[in-house]
Amino acid sequence: MSAAPHAAPAPLAARPSGPLAGRARIPGDKSISHRALLFGLLAIGETSVTGLLEGEDVLRTADAVRALGGVAERLGEGEWRVVGVGIGGLQQPAGVLDFGNAGTGSRLTMGVAASHPITATFDGDASLRKRPMRRIVDPLVRMGAEVVSEAEGGRLPLTIRGPRETAPIVYETPVPSAQIKSAVLLAGLNAPGKTTVIEQEASRDHTERLLRHFGAEVVVEPHGQHGRRITLTGQPELRAAPIAVPADPSSAAFPLVAALIVPGSDIVLDNVMVNPLRTGLFATLREMGADIEELNAREEGGETVADLRVRAGTLRGVDVPAERAPSMIDEYPVLAVAAAFASGETRMRGLHELRVKESDRLQAVADGLAAAGVGVRIEGDDLIVTGGNGEVRGGGTAATHLDHRIAMAFLVLGLAARAGMRVDDGTMIATSFPTFVPLMRELGGDIDAGLQGGGAGA
Repeated sequence: MSAAPHAAPAPLAARPSGPLAGRARIPGDKSISHRALLFGLLAIGETSVTGLLEGEDVLRTADAVRALGGVAERLGEGEWRVVGVGIGGLQQPAGVLDFGNAGTGSRLTMGVAASHPITATFDGDASLRKRPMRRIVDPLVRMGAEVVSEAEGGRLPLTIRGPRETAPIVYETPVPSAQIKSAVLLAGLNAPGKTTVIEQEASRDHTERLLRHFGAEVVVEPHGQHGRRITLTGQPELRAAPIAVPADPSSAAFPLVAALIVPGSDIVLDNVMVNPLRTGLFATLREMGADIEELNAREEGGETVADLRVRAGTLRGVDVPAERAPSMIDEYPVLAVAAAFASGETRMRGLHELRVKESDRLQAVADGLAAAGVGVRIEGDDLIVTGGNGEVRGGGTAATHLDHRIAMAFLVLGLAARAGMRVDDGTMIATSFPTFVPLMRELGGDIDAGLQGGGAGA
């Protein structure tokens, strides 16, 4: 059995642009989109979803929902209906659940499937096959699931068989991870009694919010200085509930940073989620002197959203504490790009988790910055970037390693670098932000197909 082949590489180049201007609507949040489909599967009735991210990752989760017995039907752009089977009602999938590049989708669906008496095989593309799954599987085994087979090192392809009755547990996550926490809580839905997850650093809380939104009983208490203790009462009857998916702050990060570093830029990004457990990047950029203004803050679907006005200006280097990592783990590549244009040194601490994302993001970011002529070094799990005070040479090619966020980050760099920037492949951008290139062009960014053999200016 092999994962789906990756499409032929399609290089992209970004060239120095005039000021970015205008309004843009970022696609729906990827984390909430995955969860909306899975909660719809576990609920009784029909869940209406608007604003769903229709990137490849989320569409793989929709495929899994259908394979497990639910209905996931597209009605129009971003509009979907999900008809659930209820907790305990999953059917045995007829084939392999192929998640492509979707780390979140695969891990959360493991939690759902592993608490049901079915056998499911999970697989993905070459990138997903490299990512660790044992941290998800270990607590599920404690809850009664059995690993039937797995690739070396607890990686995909992996087959897991759920128990007749799932056991509730108290589990302390080994690292701050919303994926681990969510997998355990989703499994705990089909366990009698109370399932508790303890985290030393609070991770994004979309699962807890949606559990309440669908009618589950969840108690969240402080734990230690930065952590939380989440207790779920198992075997509720989840009731279908509408979900309006807000714009993804992790995707908004790319045009946002572009507007900060391209001189004269002034843009507005509409309806962006500003959940405090997801806005570490915004806080860090403001510490660097960024002009980011929240307009019309409001509540939608259990989340706080706002329109963000972003204007170019002068940035300065800062020290980013390790405890901020859970609230911005996906944004470090584009933060490193902002740091390249700042004055002074920026040190991003405690980035071990970046080594086990879609690629070794820590090394990939360092290599890409070096290719752009930026001073950069890695010390342990810290990334240190020496800023060029608004000036970056660029002109090189960043190796993306099948990682969508690396690709977008270095295209953003190219919009403000003297010689632009090229990435070796942009196909995987579609996994999270399929409209990235046309959206950036509408704002005034110069991005198009890269030429083989040479930098962006070739």
